[in-house]
Amino acid sequence: MDDKTSNFFSLFASSSTLICCALPAIFVALGAGASFASLITVFPFLITLSQYKTYITLLAFLLILLAGYINYKTYYMPCPADPELGRACSETRKKSRYLYYASVAIFLFATIFTYIVPRFL
Repeated sequence: MDDKTSNFFSLFASSSTLICCALPAIFVALGAGASFASLITVFPFLITLSQYKTYITLLAFLLILLAGYINYKTYYMPCPADPELGRACSETRKKSRYLYYASVAIFLFATIFTYIVPRFL
């Protein structure tokens, strides 16, 4: 699995955690429960996803860990000696790292709104 693929899967997993688990908590925290109820009528699969939120969160966490490991390993690999290819390699690694950080931020946001915020409401 290469760096680009692992980052895609970590972003997908963290986004799915955000959609399935944090979305209901955000709507309730904002006092928009009626809006969320109408959203569920349009997208009824959200109820099914929320029933498996623990498994989705664990899978997202594992994929983010895997992406972090792969990102770390590929970050220190040598780039090609050709100046143009070397520049493209460095740029791709930088974008890959930012994509990974975005995935981690989305995952943390979703996890906080799923498991911590509802305890205080």
